[in-house]
Amino acid sequence: MNEAVLETKRLILRSLTADDAETAYLWLSDERVTKYMPYATYTSISDVREWLDSLKEEDNFHFGFVLKENGLLIGSGDIGLNKGFWDFGYNIRYDYWNQGLTTEAAKAMIKYAYDCHGARDFSSNHAIDNEASGRVIEKCGLQFYEYGEYRKFDGSAVFRSKLYRAHLEELRFTL
Repeated sequence: MNEAVLETKRLILRSLTADDAETAYLWLSDERVTKYMPYATYTSISDVREWLDSLKEEDNFHFGFVLKENGLLIGSGDIGLNKGFWDFGYNIRYDYWNQGLTTEAAKAMIKYAYDCHGARDFSSNHAIDNEASGRVIEKCGLQFYEYGEYRKFDGSAVFRSKLYRAHLEELRFTL
């Protein structure tokens, strides 16, 4: 797992650790949050620990989203190179939806990849029915590219999706 610490107006983005398992379980076990995610809703903290441990083997940059005001971990996201594009994704606790925090975190991940790794080509996708996620992606400067689909890792659901892409010669947003 690659490590970096990023800062925005309201958030610190930092590596996730095994110590985050109980807090992360709050959103990973919430069906409202996991409904459109490729992973199944978590049913135990030990499963969350296994997931956190598995991040050590990945090349992507995984971040926990921590509120500056109180140090509370409220979500997570990742960004990494995938088939020539820097692909990113995110999730956040239900009680922090619709506050612009996910967009703030996603923009920070994009800026990090842009500034520190020379990334210019970005992609992300969302289930068609998850329109709020589409708004986050669009606020990050990506545009609709094509329809597709993805499935949950356990095969329990298939989602029609929208794929977005952008080639960013310069970042047109601020943090």
